Amino acid sequence: MSNELLTMLEYLERERGIERETLLLAMQEAIIKAAGKGFGGFTRELRVEISPKTGKIRGVANVLVVDKVTNPQEEILLARAQVMKPGIRVGDTVEVEVEPAAFGRIAAGVARNAIMSSIRRVEKERIYDEFKDRAGDIVSGTVRRFVKSDVIIDLGKFEAVMPARERVVTEDYSVGDRLRAYVVAVENGKDGPQIILSRSHPNFVRKLFQLEVSEIADGTVQLKGIAREAGIRTKVAVASADSKVDPVGACVGMRGARVKNIVRELNNEKVDIIKWSDEPKEFVVEALKPAKIKNIEINEATKTVKVTVDEDQLSIAIGKKGQNARLTAKLTGWEVDIEKDASKEQAFENLVTSATEAFKTQLGLDEETAAKLVQGGISSPQDLVVGGVEVADLVEMIGVDETRAAEILEGARGLSKPGGTTTES
Repeated sequence: MSNELLTMLEYLERERGIERETLLLAMQEAIIKAAGKGFGGFTRELRVEISPKTGKIRGVANVLVVDKVTNPQEEILLARAQVMKPGIRVGDTVEVEVEPAAFGRIAAGVARNAIMSSIRRVEKERIYDEFKDRAGDIVSGTVRRFVKSDVIIDLGKFEAVMPARERVVTEDYSVGDRLRAYVVAVENGKDGPQIILSRSHPNFVRKLFQLEVSEIADGTVQLKGIAREAGIRTKVAVASADSKVDPVGACVGMRGARVKNIVRELNNEKVDIIKWSDEPKEFVVEALKPAKIKNIEINEATKTVKVTVDEDQLSIAIGKKGQNARLTAKLTGWEVDIEKDASKEQAFENLVTSATEAFKTQLGLDEETAAKLVQGGISSPQDLVVGGVEVADLVEMIGVDETRAAEILEGARGLSKPGGTTTES
């Protein structure tokens, strides 16, 4: 059995990276545990030693001296004990070396599973010890297999899991893919330690910025907030502790090199870098970019922001499926209500109403005819004269005969004369 043990020790030490001393302790525990199950030799207070060089197993049991043996695994006859230790009496204990061959039988049978179980326990303890302080780090690994929608990732000596909830919905993984991921937690559950990874966590982006931007790593630039919809878009708010350092520029890097590296790692997820401000209005305006804000109102009591934009900026401000507005609200902590600026439309409507009324009152036209003139781009009776409108133009524009068209033009010309008024009806 010595050769088998040595082979096992060397394999586990080489392939699993477990120190030989740790392996020997695990094996000793396993043999002692197995010895209690159907072993014919002494097992009372059994101690086991395994030579790290030869693999030889030595066991010593502390057995009870009796004048009549009822439990052969824990008791020894007085006469036999006195041979080993003269002067010993009933009730004393004596150390008895257990036959090495007996341990060979145990190790060859029952103990093998117990040994492997102990090794697995040791491995799990090593996982926990090594990773318990690594929550918040980024690690690299290879996709090994899938368990339903969970991804099992090989980190080298250990395996980690990326649960379905921590995956990015826009990413597809295949066995053999090389991935970087964020260590969310190391959980020491009933089945042993489990390393939980994520690529969708907002702190994955935070850590990438810390690794890529030296000014963030040394504290010159501060990450004030992150709002993320993984795989689609992320907004990052940054501020500078040094007035001479532009926080946005530092994160973007020369020719965009720094942020490009981050975007590449995120599989082309859109990343907006925003200058943080403690002024809510200013912060919201920055966060809603690239939309141009026309007006903004703050309600501190309800912590809401009402934003007004021109019609051509409305879709930009809201974003696809409301994404830009949602991320802005998440980043700033304010509820954001975006509305279209209706002032231009109202001004136009007022102009149309005013022009229509002018045609009705000054030229005596009916509502329908006046409306047709306005729709045709004629905003006042004077425009009929100044614009050089002909009888034929009016016939086509408002659908009247030439006589009526001539009357309307004559009325307009009368208004253009000094003191001119209309008597048209």
